[in-house]
Amino acid sequence: MIVVWISAGLVFLLSVLGICIYNRLVTLRNDVRNAWSQIDVQLKRRYDLIPNLVAAVRGYMAHEKQVLENVVAARALTLSATKVKERAAAEDGLSLELKGLFAVMEAYPDLKANQNIMLLQEELVSTENRIAFARQLYNDLVANYRTRLEVFPDIVIASVFSFRAAEYFAAGSDDTQLPKAVLSSSA
Repeated sequence: MIVVWISAGLVFLLSVLGICIYNRLVTLRNDVRNAWSQIDVQLKRRYDLIPNLVAAVRGYMAHEKQVLENVVAARALTLSATKVKERAAAEDGLSLELKGLFAVMEAYPDLKANQNIMLLQEELVSTENRIAFARQLYNDLVANYRTRLEVFPDIVIASVFSFRAAEYFAAGSDDTQLPKAVLSSSA
């Protein structure tokens, strides 16, 4: 009789432990999804600001058409990316093109004097900082989640319920390069 009670108690404790682990994994997975959504919010803000900046700068930078076209093309590429790795690579490319645009803008005194352009540039820089913070938070949450998926006894519950590891939003090779500021000679 005691063996039955001990067995029942052990099954009960293991069930409670399994439920707690499952709930913790669901919470971590949802935190990762929420962090990804926060990145999306900041990226949407950046996507909305870029056309305004390009339109405002276009008249001043008639000789720098290629720089503006590169920014627009990089923005279009980011909008079409669907997977985390593709998105990260596209975002890195867009960041590099924006850095190049900002570098070229430095050579145009009229741009520096235009309040609207300076406000747009300030908004974009602020948004870039928010994106960097959101990416860092996302990667921290992914690390916590992935660690939980790999430690015992969580790995058992994760395997049974098919929890999948989330991908990091990793910096690509473009982030380690300096932007290219090519100024035309007729500026």
